[in-house]
Amino acid sequence: MILTAMEKAEILVEALPYIKEFYGKRVVIKYGGAAMLDCDLKEKVMQDIVLMKYVGMHPIIVHGGGPEITNMLTRVEIETNFVDGLRVTNKDTMEIVEMVLGGKVNKEIVSGINASGGKAVGITGKDARLIEAVPVDSSGQLGFVGEVKNINAEIVETIIQNGYIPVIAPIGIDNECQSYNINADFVAAAIAVAMKADKLVLLTDVPGLLKDKDDIESIISVLKISEVSKYIEAGIIAGGMIPKIKCCVESVTGGVGRTHIIDGRVAHAILLEIFTNKGIGTMVVNE
Repeated sequence: MILTAMEKAEILVEALPYIKEFYGKRVVIKYGGAAMLDCDLKEKVMQDIVLMKYVGMHPIIVHGGGPEITNMLTRVEIETNFVDGLRVTNKDTMEIVEMVLGGKVNKEIVSGINASGGKAVGITGKDARLIEAVPVDSSGQLGFVGEVKNINAEIVETIIQNGYIPVIAPIGIDNECQSYNINADFVAAAIAVAMKADKLVLLTDVPGLLKDKDDIESIISVLKISEVSKYIEAGIIAGGMIPKIKCCVESVTGGVGRTHIIDGRVAHAILLEIFTNKGIGTMVVNE
């Protein structure tokens, strides 16, 4: 579809109040799923992020990389095991996780942003002790799988103040300098709270929260945190959606203005959510 000059002007006018509202504000984006694997989608995400920066917003990227980790583990013949959706991470696995997330994936995202006209700096949670971690499992069954203990946001603030886009790999560190593999959703939520972000956006492979998982028209556009418990009891919030909703709840109760679960398989999903009246996906809000 080719837009006329007037249609293009109308799109810009629709975006104007949102550009004004979020000028100078911080938006944390958890980047993962199909949007990291499909080359065309990947390029559009990079363009969205760069456009946000050029209109005065401060995007902060936290990325996953599970499929890339699994592929590398297979190549080096290390078995992959999961317990309750968490990757069992022994010493050898942790070395691969750190190499893939902090090296390959992180730098590919940085290069993509730079290629789209932006300026990005890639770091992990080990840099300047950004993410202090503790084991998520005291029994040791999961190995070096961690959870966020504390966020030292100074390094992220320094990157932003110098005009760059921070790209963060979800690797934490403890007091003994041991590395930990941490769920990227929870890292994004913790950084959003620490940075006093106005928005947290989770890119996923689903349209949002659906009342009926088989009916895309049943999407819940706005979810109040007071409704979460009843939706879990009803089985509407289930499976992989539970930790994502939990991240959103932690964010908004921690002071983040709004959180969004959006479909990263949709081209320019970030722009559609932030700069249009309709938006997409599910927005989680406090009362």
